[in-house]
Amino acid sequence: MKGEDHRLEEAKAMPIADIVARLELAGLVRTGGELVGPCPQCGGRDRFGVNLRTGMFQCRKECGPNAKGDQIALVQHVMGMDFRAALEWLCGPAEGLSDAERAERRRKSEANRRKQDDIARKQRESSISSARDIWFAAQPAEGTAVRDYLALRGIDPDLYPRLPQCVRFDPAARYTIPAERPGQWEVIHTGPAMICAVVDAGNRVTAVHRTWLDLGQPKGKLILPDPRKAGETLPAKKVLGSKKGGAIRFLTPKGSDTMIMAEGVETTLSALIAETAPQATAYWCGVDLGNMAGRMQRGPGLKFAGLPDLDDADAWLPPEWVRRLIFVQDGDSDPKLTTAKLKAGLRRAMIKRPGLRGSIVHAGEGRDLNDILMGQQ
Repeated sequence: MKGEDHRLEEAKAMPIADIVARLELAGLVRTGGELVGPCPQCGGRDRFGVNLRTGMFQCRKECGPNAKGDQIALVQHVMGMDFRAALEWLCGPAEGLSDAERAERRRKSEANRRKQDDIARKQRESSISSARDIWFAAQPAEGTAVRDYLALRGIDPDLYPRLPQCVRFDPAARYTIPAERPGQWEVIHTGPAMICAVVDAGNRVTAVHRTWLDLGQPKGKLILPDPRKAGETLPAKKVLGSKKGGAIRFLTPKGSDTMIMAEGVETTLSALIAETAPQATAYWCGVDLGNMAGRMQRGPGLKFAGLPDLDDADAWLPPEWVRRLIFVQDGDSDPKLTTAKLKAGLRRAMIKRPGLRGSIVHAGEGRDLNDILMGQQ
């Protein structure tokens, strides 16, 4: 359409990593598919994140719920500009462009978007391939440090006598962080780890959930200093591959119509061994809240509404045989946001699986089911 400002398409097709570099944002560290660090407006240490795959940014603390968005919003946030000024900072002025120049800009932005989609697809395929390599190279978990780790977490062999096939052991799992050179990774630790398979709806391994172990610690998990940040530690758990839409399937009895799903491995297993008749219920681990919820609707007043974005075609859904879905809510994270995400996942499931009933059980404020199992008040 004549007069239409095609700079919008051009800006949204720009790789957000290029915009971060142009803005000269300091202190951001690459963690998986994100750049994380201090917010350029309100500071902090790791409250600011830029998702390199989705092209979205967010400040999770002081700047408020509106401090998030796309490439244009990022420039607005960092530079303190209004929308028009940010668009001009990115793409230059619109005045004086001929129809041919606008068409050329549109062609370049569409080509750039296709290139980004292709890069993301190749990265996903490579990540899944690496995860499968790790999974198939791992060994059975029975009789290894995995058993000792689970016992430390209260999941005793008497209560859980047989480990499922989705759990394996890697005696020399490599812990990597992004290197200074883009696209490269640095190994900072090699040691024993529990490996759990994340599988998709077709039961294909698409990711691995790894927990690095140190049985000398009270909870058996590795405490690993972050070489990039003095006095800080790295998470003992990491996921490699594509977890979206997948789950760790600990128990799937034939003929069951009920599923209990928790966010973490230990929480899911704690629910399983607490059940007097676990063979009547499926127990799957959702890996994290974002995966259990899928994408939620965004907009003013919707942060805690718990409404699913039904356009998210890749979001996790229970199998069609599930007629009752129970989510276990941990109490050691933001209760309002956690509840909203769990509600979004249940509502999506009930819409997509007519007749399904959904509910949430809560372990109590400040704890999860495994804390209860371990006797913590």
